[in-house]
Amino acid sequence: MTENLGIELDSVCKSYGTQVVLDRAAASIAPGEFVAVVGRSGSGKSTLLKLIGGLISPDSGSIRHGPHELARMSEKELTLFRRRALGFVFQFFNLVPTLTARENVQLPLALNGVARPKALERASALLEQLGLSGCADRLPDELSGGEQQRVAIARALAHEPGLVVTDEPTGNLDLETAGEVLDLLIETCRDHAATLIVATHSRDAAARADRILRIVNGKLEPVA
Repeated sequence: MTENLGIELDSVCKSYGTQVVLDRAAASIAPGEFVAVVGRSGSGKSTLLKLIGGLISPDSGSIRHGPHELARMSEKELTLFRRRALGFVFQFFNLVPTLTARENVQLPLALNGVARPKALERASALLEQLGLSGCADRLPDELSGGEQQRVAIARALAHEPGLVVTDEPTGNLDLETAGEVLDLLIETCRDHAATLIVATHSRDAAARADRILRIVNGKLEPVA
């Protein structure tokens, strides 16, 4: 488990060409908090998650994880930070097509130097929790969209990161499975005092959060 740090966004701006996505967005997220980010399609939810995870840089403003300002990190430092401290669940999964489901889940553990037997045990346990034991040796293109999504979630949780960032984590799942996956995400993060940030259109998922932030006209506004 990596150190869990609070997150501070201060006057964060991000544009793509003439399209302003975030305009002086600001927010504070406490260590261990579960925050849902909502907003209409195209409002900037995915961009916000990528900024928080250090995958892209803001045009201006600052993003801090505890004492660490992402813009002041070298590319090597950012890579190590993401590898050790963050777990991502992307909207389009980003599974490695040549690796099996189990190998995809083992990947972050291998990158962090975890011994293979321990990594294998951890990956197998997570896949079992997500109802994927029978899919462990299949390649991603042999899995359904929902199965791929659950593998991506298992991979994000494998190395017990201090921050888990998820983009529509239940979007391709039926209601029952979506509830089970969300339960696992929340319970795992709670067990390890990890921060969980979920961008979602699901009212049910947002209702489970400690706090909801809505993106409106590039700003982050609390939802009462």
